[in-house]
Amino acid sequence: MSKKYPITISSWTLGDQCRFEDRVIAAKEAGYEGIGLRAETYVDALNEGLYDDDIMAILKKHEMKVTEVEYIVQWAEDNRSYEQKYKEQMCFHMCDLFGVNHINCGLMENYSVEHTAQKLKELCRRAGKRIIGVEPMPYSGIPDLKKGWEVVKASGCDNAMLILDTWHWVRADQPYDILTEEIAKKVVSIQINDAFDRPYAKTILRDESMHDRLAPGTGAKDTAGFVKMIKDAGIEPAVVGVEVISDEILARGIKEAAAHTYDSTVKVLKETWPEVVEA
Repeated sequence: MSKKYPITISSWTLGDQCRFEDRVIAAKEAGYEGIGLRAETYVDALNEGLYDDDIMAILKKHEMKVTEVEYIVQWAEDNRSYEQKYKEQMCFHMCDLFGVNHINCGLMENYSVEHTAQKLKELCRRAGKRIIGVEPMPYSGIPDLKKGWEVVKASGCDNAMLILDTWHWVRADQPYDILTEEIAKKVVSIQINDAFDRPYAKTILRDESMHDRLAPGTGAKDTAGFVKMIKDAGIEPAVVGVEVISDEILARGIKEAAAHTYDSTVKVLKETWPEVVEA
């Protein structure tokens, strides 16, 4: 498999109820080249009694890497909790430990572009050389590409970039012809999946995002069109993340969830971006 854009099983795809080594094994057996970890799933590994050296040893044993780190939130708040400040530092530590250079970040709170950009600038300064990937989500304070780009651009930071996700893209009702060359240069990574034809009601749209996504190419939306947009824009993502948050799929067990999402992803990529999956 190509290592240029490692196909990565994002943290939520395997939930938060499995042991760290079981997560690694499921990903490896399915064919994934990397796993994603949230700060919470990293702490879960520590709570198993593992130390950083143990975690690295497990990864080496199974020839697996952590290639995606998540998730800094509430960074536009003037009075952040110590929990969120510590979570941010945890993400920085994870980047250094695993050799990952970007962090997925979201923002549920809705502020002006000016305020959000200033807070993003402050976050980027704290991040140092690490890249802050802002992920637009339709139910969040950065609901779409337009505001995401405005915030990233206004921050003026080289390490402020964007993360684009199929589910969030289609649920924001965005066409595939708005990704300009200028914006494309600021996309650090992507996450792919699929969705049902009809969305949940707007008031509970986040529930769909956190419980009822579909594997790439298995739903009613054009995952292939999303991938083609990314490819045609010349984006070279740090990872091709597969974020399929699904209670139904996860109920089959983590090995089946990993296999199903990987096989579906490879099928879409072979049709649209074969270079990613060619040996």
